[in-house]
Amino acid sequence: MSKVLIGIDTGVNTGFAVAIDQGNGGQLQDVDSHTITLAMSKVLELVEIHSKQNIKLFIEDARKRTWFGNADARQAKSGAGVREGIGSVKRDAQIWEDWCKEQGLKYQMIHPAANKTKTDAKYFLKLTGWAKRTNEHARDAAMLVFGRYAKF
Repeated sequence: MSKVLIGIDTGVNTGFAVAIDQGNGGQLQDVDSHTITLAMSKVLELVEIHSKQNIKLFIEDARKRTWFGNADARQAKSGAGVREGIGSVKRDAQIWEDWCKEQGLKYQMIHPAANKTKTDAKYFLKLTGWAKRTNEHARDAAMLVFGRYAKF
């Protein structure tokens, strides 16, 4: 039976990726970005098709991130909204974790340093073969599940 791996990159534009593992690592089926509520609806649609036992979410956990690069410089230039955005992404990670528990879904919170993020479209195409249009959030979500073996 195929296993469905769902990658979630938290944020206002929620990165959402679906990969199927049939024993040779996750092969991408969908790479996109949505609102958090639409992404959750899409997860439930996949549950209807594949059942809970064949699905696992891999969610980037911004709460585990302790570095924020040039956030101080960006805050000086752009205002307190920079730090608010960081807090928002952390809150989204908590929302996803709570939602997965409430829905009885298998999930794993992934440390940002454990994911290959911020790939540009050209490199992403070379790495994954995914030629459709993507944004940074969608690519980050895809990297959470691409090539991953389902061990659940």
